[in-house]
Amino acid sequence: MKLTGLLSSVLIGAVASARSMTPMASIAAARLLGYRTPGHLALIDRPLFRYGALAMGAGELAGDKMKSAPDRTVLLGLTARVMSAGIAGAALAPRGREQAGAALAVAAAVPLAYLTLAGRKRAMAEIGQTRSGWIEDALVIAAGVAVVALTVSRED
Repeated sequence: MKLTGLLSSVLIGAVASARSMTPMASIAAARLLGYRTPGHLALIDRPLFRYGALAMGAGELAGDKMKSAPDRTVLLGLTARVMSAGIAGAALAPRGREQAGAALAVAAAVPLAYLTLAGRKRAMAEIGQTRSGWIEDALVIAAGVAVVALTVSRED
């Protein structure tokens, strides 16, 4: 099954709503494994981006479990989601439709950040911050990897 059109961009925006760095980390991992994205962005082929995205993705997963972690809807959190969703949405959009992919990803990420935060707060009340964070991590990473895997293709 292959995702087509701009659906991948919308779905990666949904991933960004819960973990801002997971979309870029998923794309960076795919590029490091020799896969290409449909959309063309020179940024994703730079080593600083690839390794930086992976490091930021890992850092976010660790930082999310801290009691001092801010809500994803604070200005800095939303800004990170807009940037990550935009870059990932453009990369996963069909060539020539990168701007539309970026816009759709951002349009999904920002409002869904409020919805995913509400769900996380509910889960935290039931099972605690750390356990709810690990569960959310697993779901979001799986979703990010799936969206990217169903969109990229092997470099020839």
